[in-house]
Amino acid sequence: MIKSRPVYEDFRIDPAGRAHLLVTDLSHPPDSTNIETWVVHVVAPGIQAQGGPARAFRAVADLLSTLAVRLQREAVGFRLYAVGTEPFLWDVNNVARAAGLGRGEIFLTHAGSLKRRVYCSHCKTMNQDVTKNIVKCRGCGANLFVRDHFSRRLAAFMGVAADAEAPGEFLEPEELYP
Repeated sequence: MIKSRPVYEDFRIDPAGRAHLLVTDLSHPPDSTNIETWVVHVVAPGIQAQGGPARAFRAVADLLSTLAVRLQREAVGFRLYAVGTEPFLWDVNNVARAAGLGRGEIFLTHAGSLKRRVYCSHCKTMNQDVTKNIVKCRGCGANLFVRDHFSRRLAAFMGVAADAEAPGEFLEPEELYP
């Protein structure tokens, strides 16, 4: 097993928490009875997320900027739960860590698509929604081999030239991350 590869837990509420917030990019949030839920999804205001109050955001960026402000006023005992796609989870994690939350206060549960965010180690471009093991970089055009090495700081998998040793020669791309 690759040491950098994140390991996720099933969604559960930490009973030691005094306040809880669930954020998700899934259109159908998990059961979060009696806790506040923020959803990235175009829905009507005042939606209910399986019994708890919910707030809808039209874009991940909107949720993340609001979350950064919210976390500045939270105190000890606050618990943040992120459920969704891997890029979303790590964007939320990085906002929470920047606000001072520790590992025991942030809970990440992967659900939904396996699409990856891939960082080009050559031009520093982030390539979104990658589903294959080899992808053409949107920045420099290099054919990148998607390594299973995950950078928590960048919230992305690493992409390196697939044809570095023999330009133009690389394996046929395979769909691995639907």
